[in-house]
Amino acid sequence: MVVAADNIWSTVGGGNLESVTVERCRAMIADGISEPEVLEVALSDKAPYQHGVQCCGGEVKLLLEPLPVVPSVAIFGVGHVGFELARILARHDIELHLVDSRPDQLTAERLEVLDDAVATIHVHHVPVLPELVVGELPPGTHVLVMTHDHAEDAALCDAAIRNEQLATIGLIGSRAKWARFRRKLAEDGNSEAAIARITTPIGLPALVGKEPAFIAVSVAAWLLELFTAERRPAPAHREAKA
Repeated sequence: MVVAADNIWSTVGGGNLESVTVERCRAMIADGISEPEVLEVALSDKAPYQHGVQCCGGEVKLLLEPLPVVPSVAIFGVGHVGFELARILARHDIELHLVDSRPDQLTAERLEVLDDAVATIHVHHVPVLPELVVGELPPGTHVLVMTHDHAEDAALCDAAIRNEQLATIGLIGSRAKWARFRRKLAEDGNSEAAIARITTPIGLPALVGKEPAFIAVSVAAWLLELFTAERRPAPAHREAKA
């Protein structure tokens, strides 16, 4: 059974045994415990609730093992900057989604430099409506919008801020571009709080440069800071699981 802060997958049989198990798992998540524990439960109809009120008798030992949460990143637009960023992020243990509406950006020949990647790479070629991929991403994904087309970027931003399960939303571009986007997103019915979920510019403020590889390093460093924050006892974005 996998237990998260707000969800459960599969079962260890139900009843009070499972309730006690879930409570302890969620306490471990809340306390940031990273070491496995063994939970011993006596099954008796005379035992207090915390010890398993079940009449089948006997004792049960359960191994509660915290599971690492692998970060997930989606790069929308695998052009000059997106490609350099993918090359850097591919060296890390993450789920990496590469999305582009242009087939020539996602050919096997162009992406062969990622063949030895540590990351698990998912390639999405979507010539029409790439924003639909936003709804298919794992909860807690970090989304980066950097396509070749401002209209495509705007549609992606709108789809992203309507998806409350994403961790962060980053947009590459100028102040003028962002001013137009803010106005359009508001006109389309998005609240100021929703629009504020978008981070722009992206990257570390101290690393300023215009070359694609330089921007990619800055954005990658910014993401690694976010990943570090997620591994702390009180996760910043991704839900922990035990």
